[in-house]
Amino acid sequence: MEACGATRHTFYVLDTNVLIHDPNALLNFEEHHVIIPMTVLEELDKLKSGKTSTAADCRQAIRLIDQTLADAPPELVESGVPIQRGKLKPNGTLAILMDKAPLPAHCLPNDLNDNKIINQLCQLQIRHPDNRIALVSKDINMRLKARACGIDAEDYHTDQLLDDISLLARGYHQIEGSFWDRASKVETSQLTGQTLHDVQLTDNLPALHINDFIIDEQGFVGQVKAVDGRDLRLLDMHREPLMHQEAWGLRPRDLFQALAMHALLDPDIHLVNLTGAAGSGKTILALAAAIEQTMVSKTYRRIIATRSTQGLDEDIGFLPGTEKEKMEPWLGAITDNLEALHMDDECTHGSVEYILDRVPLQFKSLNYIRGRSFQQSFILIDESQNLTPHQIKTIITRAGAGSKVVCLGNLAQIDTPYLNATSSGLTYLTECFKDFPHGVHIHLQGVPRSVLAEYAETHL
Repeated sequence: MEACGATRHTFYVLDTNVLIHDPNALLNFEEHHVIIPMTVLEELDKLKSGKTSTAADCRQAIRLIDQTLADAPPELVESGVPIQRGKLKPNGTLAILMDKAPLPAHCLPNDLNDNKIINQLCQLQIRHPDNRIALVSKDINMRLKARACGIDAEDYHTDQLLDDISLLARGYHQIEGSFWDRASKVETSQLTGQTLHDVQLTDNLPALHINDFIIDEQGFVGQVKAVDGRDLRLLDMHREPLMHQEAWGLRPRDLFQALAMHALLDPDIHLVNLTGAAGSGKTILALAAAIEQTMVSKTYRRIIATRSTQGLDEDIGFLPGTEKEKMEPWLGAITDNLEALHMDDECTHGSVEYILDRVPLQFKSLNYIRGRSFQQSFILIDESQNLTPHQIKTIITRAGAGSKVVCLGNLAQIDTPYLNATSSGLTYLTECFKDFPHGVHIHLQGVPRSVLAEYAETHL
């Protein structure tokens, strides 16, 4: 890790939580030098055992480090081994920062691993005063301690596609007045019972994407089927039929729920993201659509229900019973919404038991999803705001032929350490799939659960 002439280099030092968040993180620093402290390797080694998603991410990170270092001699491992990325990509290097005896002067007590790493970086900065040493960590407190010791520190931003969560697409655009006032040219055609409008706009609407919805104050609802600058192809949705949709006896309470139900029931849509405040109807809409399409239309053979809950990875192993019995305490939201769908029945409990017996509803732990392939399944992922982008990718890639994935989440209620609204896997998924022709994202509004829930959401 020697500087070449007067050129100023940047050494990015990765913390353990970065490699757990994204096991391929070391490949994402382009031509720069990547350093992994020996203390980080030791922490990965302690966490690699077991069936939890964290353990699997640790093993993947360790394999990539081993593959990159290959058979390099010890002196090259310490100075930096070139990272092979292909002909058109800059190489950069990967080095292991050895845990050598500390210098007489160090910033922090060596009683904690975080402190050991920061002390090593202080020594590294002394040895390379002309270069920039930057700690990359998801731990805010560690970044603060590093800065207090004179070391640059930053968050891992590679998979953060937004700087501000307010910029996240909502899946629809509400137009003041009439949408048609913005059109300079309109050609309408009928195709297999559908009304399509080819529209040329007088001005650009902000950030339109495939399958976005356009809503105006005059009652028009259209879905974007093609977009090229100011030229749009819109499917006329007709508000009245939207509001009279029904899935397993459930009808939408507002237009946004109606758009969500339309996407959930559309066999040509393979991915649906529903975000919104607590009580906005995400789970009950998805569950009603899932039961409707497995019991009535037979579009899917089974429902796979799972969720990301802080502590689930560790605690499920200690609960008694089968995987289904272990998962049931964590999936109370599913059974609660089943009861809500049948609350008007003569015997709600009997109806719920009947549904659980008849509907091919399977509760799965995220720990056991890796390596699986689910064919013709309605895959329901609750609390997906607590997943990292890497975990989201792991789950979405399990969807086999004829399957539909529905991700539900509230970005205001993230419980996973080192995740926030901009780094959540749900945000990452929404941004990455906004041009996917078979995907729909809807941000539900309002809190129809109760007057109390609505007041709490806005005042607490």
